Amino acid sequence: MLGFGTIAKKVFGTPNDRKIKAARPLVEQINALEDEFKALSDEGLIAKTAEFKERLEKGETLDALLPEAFANCREGARRALGLRAFDTQLMGGIFLHQGNIAEMKTGEGKTLVATFPAYLNALTGKGVHIVTVNDYLAKRDADWMSKVYAQLGLTTGVVYPQQPDGEKKGAYAADITYATNNELGFDYLRDNMKSSIEDMHQRKHHFAIVDEVDSILIDEARTPLIISGPSQDKSELYVAINAVIPELTDEHFTLDEKARSATFTDEGNDFLEDRLRALGILPEGQTLYDPESTTIVHHVNQGLRAHKLFQKDKDYIVRGNDVVLIDEFTGRMMAGRRLSDGLHQAIEAKEGVAIQPENVTLASVTFQNYFRLYEKLSGMTGTALTEAEEFDEIYKLGVVEVPTNRPIARVDEHDAVYRTTEEKFAAIIEEVIKANKKGQPVLVGTTSIEKSEVLANILTKEGIPHNVLNARQHEQEAKIIAEAGRLGAVTIATNMAGRGTDIQLGGNVEMKVQDALDANPDADPEALRAQAEAEVADEKAKVLEAGGLYVLATERHESRRIDNQLRGRSGRQGDPGRSSFFLSLEDDLMRIFGSERLDKVLSGLGMKEGEAIIHPWVNKSLERAQAKVEGRNFDIRKQLLKFDDVMNDQRKVIFGQRREIMETADLSEVTQDMRHQVIEDLVTEHMPPRTYADQWNLKGLYAKSIEVLNADLPILTWGEEEGVDNDIMRERMEEATDKQMAEKTEAFGPDTMRSIEKQILLQTIDAKWREHLLTLEHLRSVVGFRGYAQRDPLNEYKTEAFQLFEGMLDGLRADVTQKLGQVRPMTEEERQAMLAQMQQQQAAMAAAAEQAQASGPSEPGEAREGFDENDPSTWGNPSRNDQCPCGSGKKFKHCHGAV
Repeated sequence: MLGFGTIAKKVFGTPNDRKIKAARPLVEQINALEDEFKALSDEGLIAKTAEFKERLEKGETLDALLPEAFANCREGARRALGLRAFDTQLMGGIFLHQGNIAEMKTGEGKTLVATFPAYLNALTGKGVHIVTVNDYLAKRDADWMSKVYAQLGLTTGVVYPQQPDGEKKGAYAADITYATNNELGFDYLRDNMKSSIEDMHQRKHHFAIVDEVDSILIDEARTPLIISGPSQDKSELYVAINAVIPELTDEHFTLDEKARSATFTDEGNDFLEDRLRALGILPEGQTLYDPESTTIVHHVNQGLRAHKLFQKDKDYIVRGNDVVLIDEFTGRMMAGRRLSDGLHQAIEAKEGVAIQPENVTLASVTFQNYFRLYEKLSGMTGTALTEAEEFDEIYKLGVVEVPTNRPIARVDEHDAVYRTTEEKFAAIIEEVIKANKKGQPVLVGTTSIEKSEVLANILTKEGIPHNVLNARQHEQEAKIIAEAGRLGAVTIATNMAGRGTDIQLGGNVEMKVQDALDANPDADPEALRAQAEAEVADEKAKVLEAGGLYVLATERHESRRIDNQLRGRSGRQGDPGRSSFFLSLEDDLMRIFGSERLDKVLSGLGMKEGEAIIHPWVNKSLERAQAKVEGRNFDIRKQLLKFDDVMNDQRKVIFGQRREIMETADLSEVTQDMRHQVIEDLVTEHMPPRTYADQWNLKGLYAKSIEVLNADLPILTWGEEEGVDNDIMRERMEEATDKQMAEKTEAFGPDTMRSIEKQILLQTIDAKWREHLLTLEHLRSVVGFRGYAQRDPLNEYKTEAFQLFEGMLDGLRADVTQKLGQVRPMTEEERQAMLAQMQQQQAAMAAAAEQAQASGPSEPGEAREGFDENDPSTWGNPSRNDQCPCGSGKKFKHCHGAV
């Protein structure tokens, strides 16, 4: 018997079906306009853009303009790229404009889909951000799609790391800006550390389209973006503790792989105390439980985690003298990313590379809170439905599954489960050889670099040519993927999530043309293209005959979505294909999260060696395990966000105040209000209301007025006068300090004084905010223990964070007042002394320059006989602080002179 829900779906369709149905009339309207827009000249398309902008200014809505704007954009893309958007692509664009996530399978042309809502929303003149997962894709997509926008009269910009300031500002000022999520987040933080509006790059956050939205808003949302500065060096402590960790035995600690945590047992603590005392790290008579030992305990815990939970070539690789993290979802290296709280330093000590100093946080934001700044947000991906609940709850984003342009012809096999890893690998190799013999291209998906290299070694022994794509081959990524669909190709890839490049059967025409041009730059590009197209078409026919791309996964990932992304690499645009998962009971997911019942079922079946079990029940059991893990990860992210929301409210207040300060020309009223508030607080503290004169602390008030206000006021005399109370005292102190500031303004000149006030305010806000962030970090680390006292850690954090914020604002007022009180114009003697000092410095610099000329130049770019910027032996002896002669623009000590 069918349930009511099933009957309702049959009668009314699913919510997704209803959304698709509602979008169809709009697609028909766009199609009906096609001939009209085809008839326009190139200038006519640009004139349409100007007309749309005018209509918007007169009050027409974007929704009303949508059919015409999309028709104009489709025609622009047809002329610029030779691509005519399918109806399903227009549909995807409609859902993006409405602020949804469009789930579109691999190969459905998401890059082109984004141009439609981007063009429509850019007509407002407020800017549109298209967010990609890496810099290569940002540059590629911007370069490719800028032709479409130029055809329609709009400008395109691209943001990338280490971009010159002027260029970056221009990129953000463009109508449509391509950038990575990291660069957008960091620019937001950097902007809010600037001291003038002119130096800020980003405009308001109007509309963002996030490509590979699940990768950016979910996978990467667990770690916040942090801008940090170095703190004191503790490398000796890391090295000393690192020497102790390998001496530990299994009885000294417990591991929880699910929670990624490691803790010491009582035996472990006793052992550590003895060893640390012997090494002189823990003072005699002090235990690890004493408050003074907090730092040592923290470092020991991080050392344990580094050794027991972080594996080389899986979680990180050692490149030169650096420990580089690997993204667990994409398998890419995350250069520049570091683990916090000393964990990265502990791994550096473990690997014996140079230990970088720990950092203190200067500014931080989570991706959740950065992307929630946008007035409208949308996203595209091949896999989002499994995380629909999280998208809705955190970002208020709906997920719409857009139908494919052609029906999917891929065959998805049931999982094959083996008892051991060896049996599984043997079966995989056998399967690869079988497919390779008939010319079928195979993509083997692994979850770690280590496993990809094990498989690669076996294939080498078997004499099967193959490519390996993991963090080590990061640079050749696009080329390896372009070759992966060729006849008989075997590609081993670590985590194919969010690669942004399609595997095309028979090979990639663009890549073939580029290779041919590199080999022979004088060749005719058109002739090369025609030849490449013919070769690819011929090879594609053979690949289709062999069964299309075979995706062979060697393990289930924690997330169903990542598995679906791997599957989706095969069967693009209606091509045939096949996908299969080969698993073993020793896989991480099966070992940590697999149900005991599954284990019993497999044991009960009496599996022989090399035999696999293949059954839909196994798939169901695994999916339940994955759903459990996904739910747990969602809870972790939700908890992280709840804590960050507290800081986010405070961040908005501080960043808002900074912006207001930068936008305001005259801040004298603000600083006066601060001063008056400080005076009121001082008077209330030393002359409490409704108290007698003999209870007042006038000496304390006098001392504070000199310290905080830098004003020598006759407070003791005023206090002895008849009828003087705290209100009169406050008014007199305000008048006296206002007069003092007016005199300073006259002495400096109003413009200079306004500039001094602005700089002092901004510098003090930044310093106080940095201190506050550090305090909140410490509060986060201790507040969890309140749960043992039956108190909710989150509520405790909210209450105390609010009190700390109030205290920070009080401290801010006092600091600004104190600094402004200490500002004074120079006396004539001081001015003369400063001039004499500057003249001495100039003379010393001139002498040094003469000496440098005699010994030969160390600056790059200065002509010198025999000097070659590519040959360090011709550089002489550059000073460590000189620019590097190689022309990199860096100081010598940070470039070729790095120790």
